[in-house]
Amino acid sequence: MNLDFLFYPRSVAVIGASNKEGKIGNSIMKSILREFNGKVYPINIKEKEVLGLKAYKSILDVPEKVDVAVIAVPAKFVPDVIDQCGQKGVKGAVVISAGFKEAGRADLEEELVRRARKWGIRLVGPNCLGVTNLENGFDCNFNPPERQARPHFGTIAFMSQSGAFGAAILDWAAKHEVGMSKFVSLGNMADLDESDFIEYLKDDEKTRVITLYLEGVKDGKKFLKAAKDTTKVKPVVVLKSGRTEAGAKAAASHTGSLAGSYAIYEAAFEQTGVLGARSMRQLFNFAKALAMQPPAKGDRIAIVTNGGGAGVMMSDGIIEAGMKIAELSEETKQKFERDIKEKKLPEHMSYKNPIDIIGDAPSTRYEIAMRYALEDPNVDALVVIALFQSPALDEGIVEKVAALQKYGKPIIFVAPGGEYPERMARRIEKGGVPVFETVEDGVDAVYALVKYGRHIYGF
Repeated sequence: MNLDFLFYPRSVAVIGASNKEGKIGNSIMKSILREFNGKVYPINIKEKEVLGLKAYKSILDVPEKVDVAVIAVPAKFVPDVIDQCGQKGVKGAVVISAGFKEAGRADLEEELVRRARKWGIRLVGPNCLGVTNLENGFDCNFNPPERQARPHFGTIAFMSQSGAFGAAILDWAAKHEVGMSKFVSLGNMADLDESDFIEYLKDDEKTRVITLYLEGVKDGKKFLKAAKDTTKVKPVVVLKSGRTEAGAKAAASHTGSLAGSYAIYEAAFEQTGVLGARSMRQLFNFAKALAMQPPAKGDRIAIVTNGGGAGVMMSDGIIEAGMKIAELSEETKQKFERDIKEKKLPEHMSYKNPIDIIGDAPSTRYEIAMRYALEDPNVDALVVIALFQSPALDEGIVEKVAALQKYGKPIIFVAPGGEYPERMARRIEKGGVPVFETVEDGVDAVYALVKYGRHIYGF
């Protein structure tokens, strides 16, 4: 399915554009005008100008072609506005307006869809936050940037059935410097649904990982097919809410969504290779790891750490998540023994696994241990834990970790603590290795690479 017209429009009409601060139509205009290079046509019955641009009473008065209409007028007027968009030859409409199925007006929503179908217009929403393409600056999300930041352009696409949750995720991604390709607030999914966007993003070269917050899927069979086809090409991560009876009831009144039994969803995810996340944080741990590292070709994990306790915690987490602590080969153990004899490594370190290179380890010691672990045929993925609080650990670690990606095995880095570890983390990430703040986050990350790897390689 090609939805390029929605994400790469050359011209956009904002129906309900406004000069009034605090109005949704005002915020949408500001969002679009911030970075979008295409043509923008404000539509407002009363105003002659909106934010310095000539305003039109109707979309039919716009002299040029319009690709996409963003609609923010009261719900009862939306079906008529869609007719005008149809006459104008608009391909896609993003209906921000609420007051449809979620407010007990299923009839109005059906009418909206009927008219859109008549003209061949594809709809996003209604009752949604908008669409954002971080690549070209097309952003009709009505939350102002000073309240909800936009992440930089990256390779994770995100769609959300909840506008507010979607906004929180965008904010969170910006704060943690996680890049995104495209964002879609799905709203009521009267026309385009999660499966349509999964299919589109499957073929989107700018997206490496597809993530979703879902309360319920619209068409089970369609979702299964879209998910199955897509996970062969790239990972799909879903945070499904409404897992309990109380949550399912809340979902029904929120987006009019039928949440369905969570056990059915879990079975569907397992069958199609979708990764099910259980929290916002886990969703991002999964996505960040999958966006930056290759899937693992097995489930045997090596750990290199300068803190014994963190190594033990990581071992527990790996076993509890159904993975294995790698049994290092005899050859690898001999390499460590040789280096200890030659005083390249300290004799009181442990080279079992976790490989504890102890608290006074400089980056050169890390480099030896990481290299030996990655060269071991019994190791499928490596977790590196660095307590940067140790004065012995120098900044050479940044280049050394980046260089070891030549082995082609996934590497996950864990750097707990405050400001200094965070600064180092961002530098390591620029080299392509994802860094996580806690051992638990690191377990999530390596689990995602193993779980998706199992789906791809069938080990």
